[in-house]
Amino acid sequence: MNPLAVEQLILNFLNEDLGLLGDLTSSALPRRRVKGNFIFKEEGLVCGLPFAEVTFRLLDPSVEFEAFVEEGTEVEPGTVVCSVYGEARAVLAAERTALNLLQRLSGVATNTSKFAKELEGSSVKLLDTRKTTPGLRLFEKYATKVGGAYNHRFGLYDAVMIKDNHLKVYGSLKEAVVAVSKVKPVTAAVEVEVENFPQLKEALSVVDLIDLIMLDNWPDEEVEEAVSLIRRESPSVKVELSGGVDLKRLKFIKNLPIDFVSTSKLVTGAKWLDVSLELE
Repeated sequence: MNPLAVEQLILNFLNEDLGLLGDLTSSALPRRRVKGNFIFKEEGLVCGLPFAEVTFRLLDPSVEFEAFVEEGTEVEPGTVVCSVYGEARAVLAAERTALNLLQRLSGVATNTSKFAKELEGSSVKLLDTRKTTPGLRLFEKYATKVGGAYNHRFGLYDAVMIKDNHLKVYGSLKEAVVAVSKVKPVTAAVEVEVENFPQLKEALSVVDLIDLIMLDNWPDEEVEEAVSLIRRESPSVKVELSGGVDLKRLKFIKNLPIDFVSTSKLVTGAKWLDVSLELE
């Protein structure tokens, strides 16, 4: 992860809170150092400690930050996960931004772990999606990895994904695949989204240009037949299943002959965990 990008994003978050005038409430505080403890008020996976540390260091480079657990550790209510010792004004000014990141990312990691546990013992890999909070994608995708998922593409720039709306403009799936393959970087994978057997057969006509095929919103009873067609034409093409994926359905999906299952619910279905910062 690019540390410069992380710092820039967190600087944006801090500037949103501090504005032009800074922390008015803390501006009259005496110059003294204080220690605060981050306490989890509910059970969950800890995620976001490195970003919390960066948040405080941006306002006080001399801050002492100590983590008592590793990222991804499941903790009980009342657990002190880390402490911060620094200049009072900086600690209080950074408090909410650090907590927001820790609470949000711990929630995403905790939710993701529930999905990952359903796939234990299966060769099917769990993927996240681009349905993330604007400004938080880098952090939320980090959190899904902490929770046990793998990252799908980060944006429009690192892989090709041909979807239904692209087909309405390109004219056909075949035309879209051929056209994009001529202009994309050779290192960028090509994935196509198919919704039915006619689209799948069209994709298979140019399968030598495709790396992944996504079966989008397919009935479970048709998946095995679709995968059989794909494997017969190209054993190397990966198969992803997406659409309507929840914890209950994963119990069945884990036994299907697919490579990946993706769901936006890892992020969109996550709730914030209750975490507080208490000064000693």
